[in-house]
Amino acid sequence: MAVSRKEPTVLEALFPILFLIVLLVINIFIFGTDGLLGSNQLVLVISSGVAGLVAIFRLKIKWEELQDGIVHSISSAMSSILILLLIGALAGTWLLSGIVPAMIYYGLQILNPTIFLIAACIVSAIVSIATGSSWTTVATVGVALLGIGKALGFGEGMIAGAVLSGAYFGDKMSPLSDTTNLAPAMAGTDLFTHIRHMTKTTIPSILITLVIFGVIGFTSGAEGSVEQVKDISAVILEQFNINGWLFIVPVLVIVMIVKKVPAVPALLAGALLGGFFAIIFQPGVIQTIANEEGVSFLYMSYKAVMMSLYGEISITTSNDVVNELLVTGGMAGMLNTIWLIVCAMIFGGIMEESGMLRVLAEAIIERVHSVGSLIASTAATCVFFNVTTSDQYLAILVPGRMYADIYKKRGLKGENLSRTLEDSATVTSVLIPWNTCGATQASVLGVATLTYAPYCFFNIISPFMTILFGYLKLGINYYTPEEMEEIKKELAV
Repeated sequence: MAVSRKEPTVLEALFPILFLIVLLVINIFIFGTDGLLGSNQLVLVISSGVAGLVAIFRLKIKWEELQDGIVHSISSAMSSILILLLIGALAGTWLLSGIVPAMIYYGLQILNPTIFLIAACIVSAIVSIATGSSWTTVATVGVALLGIGKALGFGEGMIAGAVLSGAYFGDKMSPLSDTTNLAPAMAGTDLFTHIRHMTKTTIPSILITLVIFGVIGFTSGAEGSVEQVKDISAVILEQFNINGWLFIVPVLVIVMIVKKVPAVPALLAGALLGGFFAIIFQPGVIQTIANEEGVSFLYMSYKAVMMSLYGEISITTSNDVVNELLVTGGMAGMLNTIWLIVCAMIFGGIMEESGMLRVLAEAIIERVHSVGSLIASTAATCVFFNVTTSDQYLAILVPGRMYADIYKKRGLKGENLSRTLEDSATVTSVLIPWNTCGATQASVLGVATLTYAPYCFFNIISPFMTILFGYLKLGINYYTPEEMEEIKKELAV
């Protein structure tokens, strides 16, 4: 006689998560920022094993069902993995071709320490709104701004925080963004109503962020000396042929994304164009990277471009600061991050398939009574899913499905839910080291998540802002009595 699967209790559902949190705390204490090299991945695998044991022996779920859940979970992250690999390739050819060095060189000529953090945030926001992608923004403009900021004397965590604050503001507000389209779809509202409603909480959050960065810029005392900036600029000019033609490639990538070309082909085109421009404009760099004698330039070009696409390349100069900027890992540099994402998806797949995530979320919903507590619970659930499933899309999808009818019953229009999903799920994903977003941005920028997280002021402020608006009942849209009658009929069906 077959044994039917059981419903998990809250304690059973909570146990694997508490186990994961304890192990991660131990891991951070022992390995620090080196956790991405393998120990964080193993913690997720071990925690997945604990969740699997609970599911099999307590909840009577067959391994085959759990395995299907794991496969489905991993498959949902495949597009992110492909994008991550292509970002690694793009970073490699954009270094080889001189695109990123050109961005750094021209940036050094126009930026100064006082306004740099504000400028980095605003520039990242503009590019992210135009492209609809925080990932693309960080991998292109963000990498260049990181180099400029370090040359000006700022810590890499602070620079990354400014870039990510702007990039995620733009990602939220862009009609081209996948999360900006996903949130209203889950909440039952339309895209532009969602964007207009988000401005009520998002604009105050970004203004506070800019004020903070302005205060830091005026008071930090961080300044690269004029001589240091001149030295860095001179070294870059020695190594690369810097000219305006190099910006054709990033402009084309941005145009492709604005024209809604999917991210994978757009990034692949950007990476290949970077290699082509390297052959045209940087023959000296090609020879340095290929490190071959007595062979044709065509041979060296093929070798250097391939090396920049798949592996680590570095250009050694007389300036240590420049040496830190002129290194990239290519596709291979992203493999630890991909390993982390796969392990996180294993844990999320078991927790989702076994029903443990759903039980925990329902336990939260039972304690909701006011508009403020409903919005606070939604935000907390989104952060919870970002932590446990390690994926911002699941952190929007699952709470969106869970809370949609509850918001309707409370007379709250769908844009209240969609705004809360974005204010909490989209922006906090980058603050979690094992989340796909946190792991990706740490790899792309070469800055550990826990190093930049304290400076991601926009990402930190946003969920608190949406909760504050909820408790103060500011910027809340309600159904009319006539609309509520229709809602009641719909829910009754």
